[in-house]
Amino acid sequence: MTAPDPTPSNQPNQRFRLVLLVVLLVALVASAATLGWLLVDRDSGGSSDAQADREATMSQTKQFVLRLNTYGPDQLDDQGHLTEYRDQVAEVITPKFASDFETSGLPIAEETVKTAGYGRAVKVFGVGVESIDADSATVIVAAGITGSYPDPKAADDASKRVDADEDVLRWEVDLVKTDGEWLVDDYAPVNQDEEAGQ
Repeated sequence: MTAPDPTPSNQPNQRFRLVLLVVLLVALVASAATLGWLLVDRDSGGSSDAQADREATMSQTKQFVLRLNTYGPDQLDDQGHLTEYRDQVAEVITPKFASDFETSGLPIAEETVKTAGYGRAVKVFGVGVESIDADSATVIVAAGITGSYPDPKAADDASKRVDADEDVLRWEVDLVKTDGEWLVDDYAPVNQDEEAGQ
């Protein structure tokens, strides 16, 4: 006579219980992970907006430096004006700053290009946000500017130019948010002596 089965037929066996336990544990871990991800994603909504603003101010500052410091004789129009240069700079600055630029910076650039054949190129070394809030920011930028002139030894070939030594600039750039867009409102050289004393 055989011994009776200790596990009644209407109860699940040990293997089934173990598989069920593993499945439930996996489901629990997956649920906890999903809940954690949802909470972090909800809480980080503000920080992702802040990061987007930081990146937008740095990008706009870089565009400002590139556009303001890139011009030359090939950009003069038929009337002897740097119209394309003016328009490109105006796209990244406030109307108030554009007014100052058109009465001071632009005429100087046009005159040096017309009379001396001066040109200017720039490369940006680095950009970083110094401070930022909902509608204003201050960004620090470092760049190298290289001026160039027609080569006096090749007067018959205007394409031959002589580059001056590179000047390194470090500017503090102020931006304001206008209608959802960051625009440059002003800039000033960073005083290296003051910075070293801080």
